[in-house]
Amino acid sequence: MFRTRGWRFAVLALTLALGSSVPVMADGGAPAAGGARTGVNEQTGGQSEFGSETRDPQYYEVLEQWKKEGAVADHNATVTVPGSKFVAFSPNADVSIGSYKGKDGVLVWEANGDEWVEFEVNVAQGGLYAIEMSYHPFVDSKNRKPIALNLTVDGATPFLESKSLELYRHWRDKLPAQKDANGDEIRPVAEDISGWMQWELRDLSGAYEDPLLWRLTPGKHIIRLAGSDPMALESITFKPAAKTETYETARQSWPQSGPVEADPIVIEAEKVQWKNDSAIALAFDNDIANSPFVRGHITYNTLDGDRWATNNQQISWSFEVPESGYYQIAFRQQQAFVSNRSSFRSILINGKIPFSELKAYRFKYASGWKGAPIADERGAPYEFYLPKGTNTISMRVTQAPLRPIISDMDRAIGVLTKLTAELRTLTGGVDDKNRTWELKKDLPGFVETFSELNDSLIATRERLIQINGSPDAVSQALVTIEKDMESMLRYPDEIPYDPNRLNKLQGKLSEQIQLMSRQPLQLDRIYVVPAGKPLPKMEATTMEKIEGFVFNFFNSFKSASGPGEDDGQVLNVWMNRNRDYVNMLQGMADESFTPKTGIKVKVNLLKDERLLLLMNAAGMAPDVAIGLPQETPFNYALRGGMYDLKQFPDFEEVFRQFSPGSWIPYYYDGGYYAVPETQTFSMLFYRKDILERLGLAVPDTWDDVYRILPILQQNNMNFTPTEQGMFLQMHGAQYYKQDGSGSGLGTEAGIQAFKAWTDLQNKFGIDQRSESFYQHFRDGSYPIGIADLNAYIQLLVSAPELNGLWGVAPIPGVKQADGTVARWTEGNGGDQLATAIFKQTKKPQESWEFLKWWMSADVQVQYATDLETLYGVTFRWYTANIDAFVQLPWKEDDLQAILEQWRWFREVAKVPGSYYTERELKNAWTRTVINGENYRTSLETAVKEIDREVRRKMQEFRFIDGQGNIVRPLQLISVPEPWEGVDKYVKK
Repeated sequence: MFRTRGWRFAVLALTLALGSSVPVMADGGAPAAGGARTGVNEQTGGQSEFGSETRDPQYYEVLEQWKKEGAVADHNATVTVPGSKFVAFSPNADVSIGSYKGKDGVLVWEANGDEWVEFEVNVAQGGLYAIEMSYHPFVDSKNRKPIALNLTVDGATPFLESKSLELYRHWRDKLPAQKDANGDEIRPVAEDISGWMQWELRDLSGAYEDPLLWRLTPGKHIIRLAGSDPMALESITFKPAAKTETYETARQSWPQSGPVEADPIVIEAEKVQWKNDSAIALAFDNDIANSPFVRGHITYNTLDGDRWATNNQQISWSFEVPESGYYQIAFRQQQAFVSNRSSFRSILINGKIPFSELKAYRFKYASGWKGAPIADERGAPYEFYLPKGTNTISMRVTQAPLRPIISDMDRAIGVLTKLTAELRTLTGGVDDKNRTWELKKDLPGFVETFSELNDSLIATRERLIQINGSPDAVSQALVTIEKDMESMLRYPDEIPYDPNRLNKLQGKLSEQIQLMSRQPLQLDRIYVVPAGKPLPKMEATTMEKIEGFVFNFFNSFKSASGPGEDDGQVLNVWMNRNRDYVNMLQGMADESFTPKTGIKVKVNLLKDERLLLLMNAAGMAPDVAIGLPQETPFNYALRGGMYDLKQFPDFEEVFRQFSPGSWIPYYYDGGYYAVPETQTFSMLFYRKDILERLGLAVPDTWDDVYRILPILQQNNMNFTPTEQGMFLQMHGAQYYKQDGSGSGLGTEAGIQAFKAWTDLQNKFGIDQRSESFYQHFRDGSYPIGIADLNAYIQLLVSAPELNGLWGVAPIPGVKQADGTVARWTEGNGGDQLATAIFKQTKKPQESWEFLKWWMSADVQVQYATDLETLYGVTFRWYTANIDAFVQLPWKEDDLQAILEQWRWFREVAKVPGSYYTERELKNAWTRTVINGENYRTSLETAVKEIDREVRRKMQEFRFIDGQGNIVRPLQLISVPEPWEGVDKYVKK
């Protein structure tokens, strides 16, 4: 209790002492590399309170309110504003009026950062309007993702979804697929075939059946489009919402027609007219009834259901109808991805949803491949009138039926977040087992709110079962959550002893929301059959299934493209990634490396990095290995298993392409034994909207962080826990002695750095651990914090509602005597991969030529581009080659911040026994933060353990003799200065 009170008084005193000295965000300020500040988005829209953090109301809430106030969508007014008639734009906007791809007098917006353009619309008839845009994305290698927009009306964001709108591209796979040396198809990469397109703005997640509507009263309005993606814009049209009748009503309005005499039309689902997401990939399925099916070979014969499952992902197919009339449409489909879960699709014929039942058509769960027509709930097939000639069928992912359930669970997470903050305030962040709590008295309303939340989740689960048609994995997970909550309610006074249980409940609910947001569906074929005619056979017979099972069983023993013996004729390369990565590299090598050098290459799939040890011991090591974990080259170099790259005369040319700090782990005894392949590092992430509201600036140093922490904590917010690597390095600690004989953390600089690290919890009240930076950042409980570049992509893809409301900056540093701010950071473990040449190779020069080619800027850019096109932005390739990295599709402002942090990138050296260091540092942290042990004593204990293990390993490798004397020093390299290699890309 005394410790809790002391912490509270310290925070209060610090807050009062700071007073007006807390830095305030300057209007229009913009952070640049090196610590300048970043301005915030000026629109935050409507707000509803949670603590001091606000959120914009969701579309369904606003739409309901508008309708209560009398706004109607049933009107006949249409207003079109030409793209060339903009009335204002941001000072940095690169806009002009010109010609683009066959159209004159259009807005050509070459955005290269956060920019905005405004239009004036004059409305004569008030009401609810859908917005349709005629646009053309820029088609080039740097612009592959959809165009993200933030739309405001008269300076305000009417609802949350208006912040995260997208205009999509059109893609098509390059077919026929190429084949590898084994006769297996290589998964084709999609090409951007975007042209001039029209799109009615919809919510990004596909949570609503219809396009979004905006309320416009009579008079003039200013529409602002904000974004950072280039495009050409022909027009913006404001129009009434389209009416969609039921099947029975729509059927009566269609033409009369007699029976159609024609053969069934069969469409191979993988042969799309276009898809609006390049990540919708083809898949190989070995069901014998799939088409095409090639015995013994991989054939990409279906659409991958796992990759066609989210947001507004849409696919369109075209087909020729021989005779006007009525047809049935059926699918050979597989929908068994999640037990008992239904998936939903909006189905469009010739660009329109023909009747309301197809706005969110249910594909029920069924095991295995099934054939079924589009039918009503009784199973009666719908009939579609199709005119003679070219027709299209399109299918778009939607989660509209589940939107109320997801909203309920989102609200539940918000309540749990608030309760967690209240509990943290009550306990002061200290889990005091010796204190007795009476929660109903100590925190009035907490137990009642928690109980009401449990009842609400029970009702949510029952509604979910109704919508889905049966219990599924999500409803069963909700049962588990309810049991956890009931257990906590039985003993409410024990809740303060373990507040992390509330965080775990939030995590479980978030997982279920993610699961419901996915609507997978795999397709093999589409059939268009004259009405009244029997459908073709769409499923394998029992005998065919048995035949297929037997064949696939024996075929599974067939040797795959994996590591094998070097036949002496080709360069043997092993790649520690999945088959698509391997096939992509093999194709590039065949296309450019071999014709240029005459060196034949075989890229093999390395399924498990541990196989290297066995194969090397058997004398079957590869020439080159790609995708090696960071510690592997050093461990092999210690044992004479890697080739010293410094022996090549042009090594220095390669060295200069990478940050000096990225080479450190691959240095051993005077040589370099691998080339950095990929790397990520930490950045500072911040919520522009929340910092602006609190009047806080983006911190440049840790002293700045300490000054803003009381303000954050007063508002039930906090800063992220911080890993030791970067914190200790920037505070002057050296991990190892220069000769590698032991830990360097026992110096006074190391001890003070360790104290500063543990003070984050002991003195400044930062949380001891964090379950999910993404979730905390998204809900605003961590409006600022440190995370790696993977969080950047996750926020970009999975938090569209924060579009334009967050930014990145270099991590806070420590000011040095000369005034510079040191921001040293190391990489993120598993993402630090390397390429190396094995010592056993008989082709060292050929291996070196391949390694140089593979890590060159041009090849890295091409590989990254193809990878992102195939899998989507979530698979961004974090190449360590800076010349390639800057050519990837980063927002310019963010790239500049990343480059500033890149100059301070420095990995920790490797020594024999270095694996002990991280473990002992964590043990020391636990002793100091959790157990209250003195920081100096705790670290000294850790240093002793580290030294013991390092000495043992140094003796094993004969750097130290049996008496502890140094036989030969290891001589570690140091990188004391930031890298100047980034300067050529930094914009002053």
